Amino acid sequence: MTDKVISDTVQFVTIDENRAGQRLDNFLIAVLKGVPKSRIYRILRKGEVRVNKKRVKPEYRLASDDLVRIPPIRLSEKVEAVASSGLLAAIESAIIFESDTLMVVNKPSGIAVHGGSGISLGLIEALRQLRPEQKFLELVHRLDRDTSGLIMVAKKRSMLVWLHKQLQQDGVDKRYLALVEGQWSKRKLKVDAPLEKNNLQSGERMVRVSPSGKASLTKFQLIESLAGASLIEAKPVTGRTHQIRVHTQYAGHAIACDPKYGSDEFAKFMKTKGLNRLFLHAWRLVITLPDGEQKIFEAPLDERLNGVVANLRSAS
Repeated sequence: MTDKVISDTVQFVTIDENRAGQRLDNFLIAVLKGVPKSRIYRILRKGEVRVNKKRVKPEYRLASDDLVRIPPIRLSEKVEAVASSGLLAAIESAIIFESDTLMVVNKPSGIAVHGGSGISLGLIEALRQLRPEQKFLELVHRLDRDTSGLIMVAKKRSMLVWLHKQLQQDGVDKRYLALVEGQWSKRKLKVDAPLEKNNLQSGERMVRVSPSGKASLTKFQLIESLAGASLIEAKPVTGRTHQIRVHTQYAGHAIACDPKYGSDEFAKFMKTKGLNRLFLHAWRLVITLPDGEQKIFEAPLDERLNGVVANLRSAS
């Protein structure tokens, strides 16, 4: 493994409007891709990074025209994964909206939103390879690897900051369709249960309902009762990891073919109906843009998931 030169000499970067308002540590993490966070915080502590010739703290908010000094950095080289032409074509066709500031993608199931934890390449890396001229491209929010559906990608920092604020203030209406085990009651309209993350020894992340967890609320609506299952719509009011998956399990109706929180017996039954993936799909997004315009994005269930529902409907 050879040394990779991130910067062989001192770099001076002038902050533009896309980076204005960003924390210095987050700016360095984005600019020095592949550099461990511990290394970045070390060079900050040592004062090797300067803004306008002064030492600053990691939480310093950058302003337009700030001049950032970045010291030389070398790393052991890692070969960057290159997306296959098939994956790039699939991602390109999954882009349902694109403007100068925002992209909305109907992410296929099985694709992680970003690389890491044994995954060399995810959706955001593929998008950066599709749009090499795009200087700024960042995920606004996340979807689990096996969850399909609508995900937003900001093409300008101002849009990323705006949408993050909207998400924090419940200004984004996100709706999911899920197929769950058993008969969901029409009267079951919400699950309000705190969630806590746990990392197992294997490194796997699991989430559970716990009094010591973070407040979590999901609103639900029954769409259709089927043979041994129910099609429901879920609206997560909070945005916790695995929230819908754990809340449906807590309600006694785990999502079909959920390898973490579901039932093996129900998964076997669903496979006889043609399902071989987690049945959770982000189907609708309603957002308000900075100029006040409201945008509605929809991605109905694909042919395969619709076929599973039809199979259950005919068996009812």
